Amino acid sequence: MSQTSRRQFLRTSGGLAFAATTSLAQSPPPTRIRVAQIGTKHSHASGKLSTLLHLRELYAVVGVCEEDQEQRERVSSRHPYKDCQWMTRDAILNHPDIQLIAVETEIDQLVPTAIQCLQAGKHIHLDKPAGQTVAPCRAMHAEATKRKLTIQMGYMLRYNPAFEFLFRAVEAGWLGQITEVHGHMGKQASPSLRKELSQYPGGGLFELACHLVDALITVLGKPDAVVPISLKTRNDKFLDNQLATFRYPNALATIGSNHNDPFGGPRRQFTVIGTEGSIEIRPLEPPSLTLSLKKARDSYKRGRQQIVLPKSEGRYHGEFRDFARIIRGEKALAWDAKHDIAVQETLLKACGLPPE
Repeated sequence: MSQTSRRQFLRTSGGLAFAATTSLAQSPPPTRIRVAQIGTKHSHASGKLSTLLHLRELYAVVGVCEEDQEQRERVSSRHPYKDCQWMTRDAILNHPDIQLIAVETEIDQLVPTAIQCLQAGKHIHLDKPAGQTVAPCRAMHAEATKRKLTIQMGYMLRYNPAFEFLFRAVEAGWLGQITEVHGHMGKQASPSLRKELSQYPGGGLFELACHLVDALITVLGKPDAVVPISLKTRNDKFLDNQLATFRYPNALATIGSNHNDPFGGPRRQFTVIGTEGSIEIRPLEPPSLTLSLKKARDSYKRGRQQIVLPKSEGRYHGEFRDFARIIRGEKALAWDAKHDIAVQETLLKACGLPPE
């Protein structure tokens, strides 16, 4: 996140106290944003569509495209797809009223589909990660910049209340100079998930812990060096136990992902340690945050304390509420192209993959 974007994030996020304000001015409700979804195979696809349908005061879902007929038949009778209009890709791309497309295809088709959407003049919400190399990601962002369109990456922790608190606290200097960051996301992968993820040479960290790489880059920026360690613990092709270290001028970070952990969800965590304090988020969802301070900051006392966080409306609600404001020209996205490209390059290195 650039310095300008960080300052804007502080201004538009409501401050460290999470103060909520309600306008008393009476004005007509804004026109709903027309949105469509291309793809249903991404692991977040149904959740994203459910959220868009729920936020009916902001969005009107025009239709969904799924070009795999078998997949379409599998999901068409299920929530949230059963009441949606099925459309072709061309119909969505050429629809004059659609402003936003949520791209929820398989990973290898995410960026090519996104570029098509941008070329059709649409803003995009792009699920993660942004492909298996960096060059297409750069090309995608160049296309968006040329057309003055916004790419919102689907790194869901950006709008998690605990991470919003963390990012603002770091920006405000509460933790001093950051010296350590540690993150972990794991789960116990089913045989079908192992088979699905084995097609990606980056392993489980590539598909799951990319969320933490995004958070790391938000906190510390692009690292000077990355050292990956990967294990394959079963008789298949899936790299299921991984750890990467990230070196900065004055800090070290680690991010791990273990797909053999039956209690991986409650153990998911992200900790930032500085010379003036620390923040520990564990678990990530629903978030629990412990703040430790050498001296009092704002309304928070010296010492170790559990922070009461605002209840999250939903995993994806924050990002789509923010995107509505962006599309209406009320603000800019806090994470710019430089940030997203740095995340993609760092992620690939963390998985032991060549960026190019």
